[in-house]
Amino acid sequence: MEVTLTTAALVFGIVAFGGFVTGVNGFGFAVVGTALLAATIGPQLAVVVMILPILAGNVSLVRELDRSSLRSCVRRFWPYVAAAAVGTVVGMVLLSAIPTGPLTLALGVFVLVYVAISQPWMSIPGEGRFRAVCFTEGPGMKAALGLVSGVVFGASNVGVQVVAYLQSLRLDRSTFVGVVALIFLGISTVRVALAAWLGLFGGTDLLALSAVASLPGLVGVEAGKWVRPKIPQSSQQAATMGLLALIGLRLTTRGIGL
Repeated sequence: MEVTLTTAALVFGIVAFGGFVTGVNGFGFAVVGTALLAATIGPQLAVVVMILPILAGNVSLVRELDRSSLRSCVRRFWPYVAAAAVGTVVGMVLLSAIPTGPLTLALGVFVLVYVAISQPWMSIPGEGRFRAVCFTEGPGMKAALGLVSGVVFGASNVGVQVVAYLQSLRLDRSTFVGVVALIFLGISTVRVALAAWLGLFGGTDLLALSAVASLPGLVGVEAGKWVRPKIPQSSQQAATMGLLALIGLRLTTRGIGL
């Protein structure tokens, strides 16, 4: 990929916006950044470019957990993180083999499914039963969910399934933000080494673009964290759900050729 000044400026702006959304909500960096980039530079390149900014952004957010909370969360969620790391390897190996159209469609569908199950305004038939059976805290279920989550995240940067699982556990706000960051930090570290090994960065241009894009991403995260206490949580949720719905619809229609 040849990186021009226009391309770099576009990437930096999108990554900064994704960081801002994450700073406000505690999640959204990967899906917002990847989805918007996918609509401009293609889904495969979008997934790769976002690898280092996602890692950097979650390093910033995981600091919201104090030392004792961090140890507690590691003990509680290590089966999920370990299995997600394995799944991420599988997903990244599959990335280069998935055609652009199906990958774009999958991104759109994943985002829309997340919006459907996360929005608080309408109940979905069978949702409660599904959560009760699948979103439990047993080690086996954590490992199974982590494996599936890792495959999806590795191939698409979509981590909404992780967010949906953690939301079902009714964590307090600061713990939720920290645990989301902890999980993404763990699997993102694996992805950096694996992407280099698989040659997904190609030449140095793409690697440099991903690395430099981490800076506006961090600025966006810090700006979002500063704004977070000033915006009612209901407004944060409505704006995020609306944005994700628009992105999901755009990717879905593009994926089916409309």
